[in-house]
Amino acid sequence: MTYWIDTHCHLDAQKSRPLAQAVRARAAINNVAHCVLPAVELGNFDVVRELAHTTGDSYALGIHPLCVKPALDDHLSRLDATLMQHRDDPRLVAVGEIGLDFFVPELCVSPLRERQEYFFLSQLRLAQKYDLPVILHTRRSVDRVLKGLREVAGARGQWHGIAHAFNGSEQQARAFMALGFKLGFGGALTYERALQLRRLAISLPLDAIVMETDAPDMPPHWLYKTAEQRAAGAAQGRNEPGELPRIGAELAALRGISADELAEATTGNALAALPRLRALLPL
Repeated sequence: MTYWIDTHCHLDAQKSRPLAQAVRARAAINNVAHCVLPAVELGNFDVVRELAHTTGDSYALGIHPLCVKPALDDHLSRLDATLMQHRDDPRLVAVGEIGLDFFVPELCVSPLRERQEYFFLSQLRLAQKYDLPVILHTRRSVDRVLKGLREVAGARGQWHGIAHAFNGSEQQARAFMALGFKLGFGGALTYERALQLRRLAISLPLDAIVMETDAPDMPPHWLYKTAEQRAAGAAQGRNEPGELPRIGAELAALRGISADELAEATTGNALAALPRLRALLPL
């Protein structure tokens, strides 16, 4: 039996725990067997861990680059302590979501640019300390993220993990692959105007790709509301992990393979990227 893994889902962003559980139940009906719930700041570490245990999913702990500005200096040491406390929890599968964001203007200049980089490199070292993969945020920062990975890896040169919502060049994609990463694809590939991303989704080796929703964000085209529609009163569509099979079907069609073939391949790729998943999933 084939099934889907949503390798990046912010289930904790739902307004309540019962709503999050309802969203997860809808995903299960759509054959999404597992979701990875990455944290973004210290304040949601407990929430993602408790949700993962409640829903039978997994979680990652980290401080997102967009959350670096309000983060206190001791948050890295508290992340370290939390990773230590839960290091034997089989549902803790990665350090993440971490990385760099050079899209937000404020984060591109001093002092926040340097603070982002300090938090990113520090969290890479924590991933090494606890022998965990990393889930990466790379918005307009791919080259600098790659540089940081190489700096911290040193002679070892290899990682496990996922470059989430990848939207770089093929050369950058292959650089991540050479370091041991899989590349996350989701709702953005469903837009016909996303020509570069769709070309990349077709040309990359199948063993490089994992599926994700980034729910409730990154809605596929059938959920997206334009600025004009929103001005007229329509609410922006909220993505859910239950949309993953339909997103996957679009990618499968682009590649000229069956959805089942894509599901089977990307599930295997997710297990390779996040090895602790293997013990959590049905054989």
